[in-house]
Amino acid sequence: MYKEFGISEKLEELASEVENELKEEFKKIDDRALRNSLKVLKAFQNKKIAEVHFNGTTGYGYGDIGRDTIEEIFAEVLDAEDALVRTQFISGTHALTVALFAMLRPGDTMLSICGKPYDTLDSIIGIEQNNSSLMSYNIKYEQIDLIGNEFDTEKIVERVKNKNIKLIEIQRSKGYSLRNSITIDRIENIIKEIRKVNQEVIIMVDNCYGEFVDDIEPIAVGADIMVGSLIKNLGGGIAPNGAYIVGKRELVELSAERLTAPGQGKEVGPTLGINKNILQGIYMAPSVVASSLKTAVFTSLMLEKLGYKVNPRYNDKRSDIVQTIEFGNPEDLIKYCQGIQMGSAIDSNSIPEPWDMPGYTDKVIMAAGAFTMGSSIELSCDAPIREPFVAFQQGGLTYEYGKLGVLKAIQNILN
Repeated sequence: MYKEFGISEKLEELASEVENELKEEFKKIDDRALRNSLKVLKAFQNKKIAEVHFNGTTGYGYGDIGRDTIEEIFAEVLDAEDALVRTQFISGTHALTVALFAMLRPGDTMLSICGKPYDTLDSIIGIEQNNSSLMSYNIKYEQIDLIGNEFDTEKIVERVKNKNIKLIEIQRSKGYSLRNSITIDRIENIIKEIRKVNQEVIIMVDNCYGEFVDDIEPIAVGADIMVGSLIKNLGGGIAPNGAYIVGKRELVELSAERLTAPGQGKEVGPTLGINKNILQGIYMAPSVVASSLKTAVFTSLMLEKLGYKVNPRYNDKRSDIVQTIEFGNPEDLIKYCQGIQMGSAIDSNSIPEPWDMPGYTDKVIMAAGAFTMGSSIELSCDAPIREPFVAFQQGGLTYEYGKLGVLKAIQNILN
C-alpha cells in the first residue's frame, strides 16, 4: 500500500524506527488529551447540552439559546468570566482586530512584548501604512523584542511602570518568526512581573494554535483577554469558520459591541444552523489537537534524522501545534509544501506555487488540502519565500492522515 502511494521501502522503515522512538512522547500527548476531554465533557454536562442547543436563528438572532450556551461552555473550558464565540468573525485576525479596536482609544499605546506580531497584523496596527489602522486613529504602537527566546523582563517592567501603556499583547505562537513559541509557564511568569508594577494594563494573548496543547490556557495564569480561531484548534476540524474572544466580562462586552453595535453587543448575531458544528468541534478538539501534536512530533524527528534543522525538537515542551523545518534553500522548501498537498485528501492534484498574498510582504506558498478553506487544524504547510527558507507546518485531523501527508512530502524531496 505504501508503494502504491509512492512511498519507498527505505522511507517506510525510517518511519517505523521513528515511531518506535516516539512511544513515550505519544503517551504524554494522549494523557493530556484525556485531561482536556474531561474538562470539555464536564462543561457539556454542567450546561445540560441537548438537541435543542443545535437549533439556529436567523435575522437578528435574538434569544439564541444555543449560541448563548456555547459561549458559556467556552468560558468554562477556558477559565474565563465570559466568551464571545461567533461565526461573524471571519478569522482569528478579524477577532484580534475587533478586540484591539474595542479596547484601545485615540492616544492609547499598545505594547507587544514578543517582538513584531504575525504578518497579517501589520496593516491593522499600522506597521504597514493603512488608512484604517490603529495608528491612523492615533493609537500608538511599541514593541519589545525577545532576547534569546525569553522575555526582556527588565525592559518590560520598566516600560509598564509608566501607566500610559493601555494594552500588552502576547502572541503565543511564533507566527512567521524563527523564535520559539511561548509556553504557559513563561506567560505566567511575565504576567506576575507586570502585575507587580501595573495592575491596570490590559494583558491580551493571541492564543491561535495553542488551545489544548497544555492542561491550562493563558486566562488561568492571569491574562485579561484571549483570542483564537475556530478553524484552528478549538474548531476540531468541524466548525466551518468563526473565532472567539474570552476573558473578563467587561472586556468581552466591549468586543461584542465592536463586533455588532453599541447597546446590542452579545444579544444579537444569528447562528444560521451552525451551533451543532461548533459544539461538535470543541467536543472533538482535545483528540484532534493530540493528532496534530503527534503529527508535529513525528515530522520533527523524521526531518531531523534527514539532516534538517527543526523547531521544536521532538521531545521539547510545546506551546502550539506549529512545527518548523529549516530547509536552507527554496527548492526543498517548495518541494516539501507541494508534497504536503499531494498527500492531502482534497485538491491533491493541485500544485501550490509561491504567490503574492493579502497581508504578507513576501511571496508565500500555502499547501492545504482541507475540507475547510484556510483551516490550519487540518494538515497544512506554508512558508514565506525568504531566507533561511523555513516551512511552517501545522495540523492533522488524525495522526494516520498526518503521517501519510508528511511521508509524501519527504518523498517528494527525495525524488
